[in-house]
Amino acid sequence: MVEFRIDRRSGVATYLQIAQQVEQALRLGLLMPGDQLPTAREVVAATAINPNTVLKAYRELDRAGLVEARPGMGTFVRRSLARPGAAADSPLRAELAAWADRARAAGLDRGDVTALVTSVVDEAYGCRTPGAQGGSGGNPTGHADEGTG
Repeated sequence: MVEFRIDRRSGVATYLQIAQQVEQALRLGLLMPGDQLPTAREVVAATAINPNTVLKAYRELDRAGLVEARPGMGTFVRRSLARPGAAADSPLRAELAAWADRARAAGLDRGDVTALVTSVVDEAYGCRTPGAQGGSGGNPTGHADEGTG
C-alpha cells in the first residue's frame, strides 16, 4: 500500500504530489495492476488534506489511464509503468543507493545531490538547458509522456 508524504513547502500542488507518488510507485513496481489505492478517507486520515484533493489526484491518474475508479469499490491500478531496471529490488537501485550513501558521507546534502543527479540525467537524456528540470509537457503527473497513450 502507498503511504503518501505531503510536503506543504514544496510549491507543488498537493494533488500533483499524490499523483506523482502513485506514478513513482508504479514505476518502481510497488503498485501493480489490480492493486487498490488507499481510499480518500484513508488518505485524509493519514495526511490531513481535503478529500477533494485526493479525488482530484485520482481523477488525474484516471485520465492518464493509470487507474480506474470502480463505484462503491474504490480506485484500482489499471496498468504498470515498471521496467526491470527501475524495480525497487534492481541492481541499478542498489548501485544508486550505494552512491547516495557515498554522497552523504562526502558531506553533500539533499539539495546538492538533487542538483547533481538532475544535471547528470539532463545530460544523459539530451536536455540542453543548463539546470533544466524536464518540463511536464502538459502531463498532469508532471512527467514526460512515454508514448503509451
